[in-house]
Amino acid sequence: MGHARDSRYAARHGEDVLRLLAEQPFAWLVSAGGEDAAFTPLPLRAECDAEGVLVALRGHLALRNPHVARLLRDGRAQALLMGPHAYVSPSWLDDRTQAPSWNYAAAMFDLDVAVSAEADDIRDELDALITQMETGRPKAWSLPEMGGRYARLASGVVVLRGVVREVRATFKLGQDEARHDFAQLLLGLQAGGEHALVAWMQDFAGAAEDRA
Repeated sequence: MGHARDSRYAARHGEDVLRLLAEQPFAWLVSAGGEDAAFTPLPLRAECDAEGVLVALRGHLALRNPHVARLLRDGRAQALLMGPHAYVSPSWLDDRTQAPSWNYAAAMFDLDVAVSAEADDIRDELDALITQMETGRPKAWSLPEMGGRYARLASGVVVLRGVVREVRATFKLGQDEARHDFAQLLLGLQAGGEHALVAWMQDFAGAAEDRA
């Protein structure tokens, strides 16, 4: 998160981070330090308060994962989220003296994690994640369709709730580019199929123009 302290690349508001979580929920959960350091890729959901402010991240782990024991011993952890990103080539620019770069959206969440093996907590979390991921799909699937298999599979997981202590987010989306260069970079990224990144860049650029 080398750019995290650069105000040019900061989130404009909490909704930027929530959007990043919604679009790219697959993250690394990291418990660093010590002989039982653990690193697990997993989907995470946002939990917000009544005002829509992010207060926690929720997810689940396999019970056999050694990360569970680490979290029970020490619940302090970080979640690392990488959103859309791509190499930015000077070959797209009229000015070929420019240096290459990399545009991206990313966030780090400092967490206090609690683990639960309660059956109701597990069902609630799995149902919420499935609902989030299936919404809008043709013939969307739901948890009850698993039938009798559910009890066996659910017995092998625990759920986690990570209270958010701090968020460090970076949205390096061409804010420092001249208007002419920015337009050329968008064309290059679009040609390369980087549509998600282009959408973020256009959104941030449009908001900046609205404020100008």
